[in-house]
Amino acid sequence: MNDLLARAFDAMPSPVFVVDEDVRIHEYNIAAAALLTDEKAVVLRKRGGEALHCLQHNNAEEGCGQAAACMDCVVRNSVDKAFQGNSVVRSRQKMELVREEKVIEAHVLVTASPFVFHDSHYVILVLEDISELVELQEIIPICSVCKQIRTDKNYWVQVESYLKDHLDIDCTHGLCPSCRDSYLDELSTLKQRKQ
Repeated sequence: MNDLLARAFDAMPSPVFVVDEDVRIHEYNIAAAALLTDEKAVVLRKRGGEALHCLQHNNAEEGCGQAAACMDCVVRNSVDKAFQGNSVVRSRQKMELVREEKVIEAHVLVTASPFVFHDSHYVILVLEDISELVELQEIIPICSVCKQIRTDKNYWVQVESYLKDHLDIDCTHGLCPSCRDSYLDELSTLKQRKQ
């Protein structure tokens, strides 16, 4: 049974961590490993912000969770709520992580759920990456006449192409009731002119 659970844990597409009350990592899945820059032996027992290289984790001498900015950390607050017996489901968080000496923003939905194992209390912490969705929610430059979208490279593309390129979404086409009525009226007028 343990092998089945380990395989199921690693098959989850979102990063999943098992953490204690101080957000120290006790285990994580393969998807979480992609967020981490250190070997597993180095990551285990580190606080989440230290392991993920959160921009704030060094802002206090005591480390992750002790800086003023940590008071608003949804990850830490979600873990705290879970240890109080309240699960947190998909709470939004913007994380600033340091990668190769650059700060990157990662937008995640945080889920935290408590559980007990061998008389010890833990929290399952799930971080769903929604960075692409947040990017799309930002202002998208669109032509007010033809409705084409301007890309980051200053090209104008159809909405369908933009959605396909950025989210791998295919669009189907149809007519809304108002356009259908307008089209049918125009068609009827053209037929009458031909007669």
